[in-house]
Amino acid sequence: MDSNTIFGGSPLGVVVRLAVISLVVGIVLSALGITPDNLFYQLNILASRIYDLGFGVFEWFLGYLLLGAMIVVPIWAIARFFGVLKNRPSEPRD
Repeated sequence: MDSNTIFGGSPLGVVVRLAVISLVVGIVLSALGITPDNLFYQLNILASRIYDLGFGVFEWFLGYLLLGAMIVVPIWAIARFFGVLKNRPSEPRD
């Protein structure tokens, strides 16, 4: 895997393209009156409004999911480990 595969071109060319695109998008957003502080403030308000709409159930769901996973995942990993050891073919003896 070379840098062309990872970056989609030469690293310097990718950096230059990203800088030019970022500059153009920054000019457009500035013309629309959007600043970084304003953008993050609005995203924060949006997230809290979505949460208030009832997405708190995801917090409940994830809490129970993580609590159960603390027990289930280690037991599963141990069972898989011993299953691999048990099913491993024995080496022929001389």
